[in-house]
Amino acid sequence: MPRPDLLQRLDVQTAEREHARLHRRLRTIEHADGPWLESGSRRLLSFCSNDYLGLAQHPTLVAALTRAAGEQGVGSTSAHLICGHRAVHAQLEEALAAWTGRERALLFSTGYMANLGVLQALLARGDVCVQDKLDHACLLDGARLSGAELKRYPHADVAAAARQLAAHPEAAALLATDGVFSMDGDIAPLRALAQLCARERATLMVDDAHGLGVLGDDGAGSLSAAKLGQHEVPLLMGTLGKALGCSGAFVAGPAALIEGLIQFARPYIYTTAIPPALAAAALESVRLAQTETWRRDKLAALVARFRAGAAQLGLPLMDSASAIQPLLLRSADAALAAAQALEHRGLLVVAIRPPTVPVGQARLRITLSAAHEEAHVDALLDALADLAQGSRVAGHV
Repeated sequence: MPRPDLLQRLDVQTAEREHARLHRRLRTIEHADGPWLESGSRRLLSFCSNDYLGLAQHPTLVAALTRAAGEQGVGSTSAHLICGHRAVHAQLEEALAAWTGRERALLFSTGYMANLGVLQALLARGDVCVQDKLDHACLLDGARLSGAELKRYPHADVAAAARQLAAHPEAAALLATDGVFSMDGDIAPLRALAQLCARERATLMVDDAHGLGVLGDDGAGSLSAAKLGQHEVPLLMGTLGKALGCSGAFVAGPAALIEGLIQFARPYIYTTAIPPALAAAALESVRLAQTETWRRDKLAALVARFRAGAAQLGLPLMDSASAIQPLLLRSADAALAAAQALEHRGLLVVAIRPPTVPVGQARLRITLSAAHEEAHVDALLDALADLAQGSRVAGHV
């Protein structure tokens, strides 16, 4: 029997996905102006960005990046442990640790790499990693790469998580969860999970990519909102590319954790550090996220306005108090048709389909930003009302 050709096999799999109308396609953005994007000569009002605080184009960030690039160049030129760790990296780590109430923080190039690094450094064969079924893919991949046994509990089901931990009483255990779930927009039962981990002597890790900057009085994220500190949650991962409008990620926690990651986290050790200019911009963003509290207030008001309008229209909106407002349409074809109809109206909303979400759980993932205005939210609601009247949104609206 001849050896299979890997590229041919991949081509067949891609063709199968396209036949199922689940093929992913790149969209090129030529220009961005706040929530407005230009793509293919069209100006679209975006409701799919993760720029929750509207900081990505803030002039202070742009100035900090430009100034640092002029002083230090574009790239860091090396991994942190060689000669890539600049003074501004250290300053950013100190600022992130102070903001999140942790002893130390460590920068990573991406959130995906941060989660891979933490799980690979902490877990080993014979350990158990318990995770919510809706955790981000990088948490799942990190557990699998570590060699630990991965156990997944039904979404937000603390009792099920308890049973899985109890079934492995002698194994070293890590429970990992998203703080805010990226596709559903809801918040994990963090306090109950922290209490569970304390009882079971398990380590709790929270990926707060979509909570940092948005939740908590000081914007420090879902753990701040839940009044949980380093003792209850030793492992916090946050990203710089969503509410903070930059790029990169960090892990924050006890000094012993950070020192251990420096020694053993391969995605940290063997990767070029983020550009110092980008770290300078992120440092300004951390400051703005804490001081310009009106951004969180405005975002919360826009979320409330959208949810009230959606309720009046009877739209199948999922239960979420975050900036992520999913409109559950179930059918992949229905979600795609709705997204296309909205784009025809000048509104960019992405249809999320399998395999990103389970079959029968396709949706429009609507995200709001402090860069939006009330008129923008009303325009989206008007368009959704027209779609509902035409029975193009799930057929139930």
